[in-house]
Amino acid sequence: MNDTERTGSLPLPTIRRYPLYLREIKAMISRGDLHVSSAALAETLDLDPVLTRKDLAMAGVPGKPRRGYPAQELENAINRALGWDSVTDAVLVGAGSLGQALLGYAGFEEHNISLAVAFDSDPAKISLTFHGVKVRPMADLPRLVKRLRIKIGILTVPSSAAQACADALVAAGIVAIWNFTAVQLVVPQGVIVQNVDLAQSLAVLSHAISSQGQA
Repeated sequence: MNDTERTGSLPLPTIRRYPLYLREIKAMISRGDLHVSSAALAETLDLDPVLTRKDLAMAGVPGKPRRGYPAQELENAINRALGWDSVTDAVLVGAGSLGQALLGYAGFEEHNISLAVAFDSDPAKISLTFHGVKVRPMADLPRLVKRLRIKIGILTVPSSAAQACADALVAAGIVAIWNFTAVQLVVPQGVIVQNVDLAQSLAVLSHAISSQGQA
C-alpha cells in the first residue's frame, strides 16, 4: 500500500495525519477550548492550512466561519473515521523482547485496541503473563483467533518465522497484520499489511547524524 492509495473512504495520507490532529484537539479540549480552528491546527503541526481544512472536512463535521469546528464533535468524528470509537481485539505473535514491550504499550488502550492474547513457539514462555496478557502455544492460535473473531495480528517474530506465522494468522481469519519483521510478507488480496521496519528508521537517523558530523 502506498501513499496514493485509499483505505475505505479516506486517503492514506489523511489517515496518517488524523492521529496528529487528535493529539492537538485533545490538548485544546483539556484547556477548555470549545472550538477548533483548522488554521490553528495547521500552524501548530506545520502543515498546509488548505490540506488540513480538507482533512477535517472528510471527518463530516461542519465548521463555522470565525468559530471553527466543535472540538468534541470533531474528536469523536475522527475517532469514528479511524475505527477507534469501539474496542478492537488484536493478537501478538512473538513474545520476545520487542513483543513484551508492545504488550506493555499504553497507547493501545488509549486507541481502543485490546491485546487479547499472545502466542509464541518457545516452551519457556508458554503460560507466562506479560502486562496482563497470557502467552499461548502457537498450536492454540487457529482456535482462539477464530473463536474470539480477532481481525488484527501483530507480528514480532524472527525473520525466519515471519512468513509461516503470517500464513497461520491469515488462515485463522486475520485480515490486518502489523509487521515488525524485516520480511516483505506475501498475503492474499484483501489482507492489509502495515510494515514497521526498524532498520530503515535507524538508517535514516544514522545517516542524518553522520551527515551533520561531516558538515
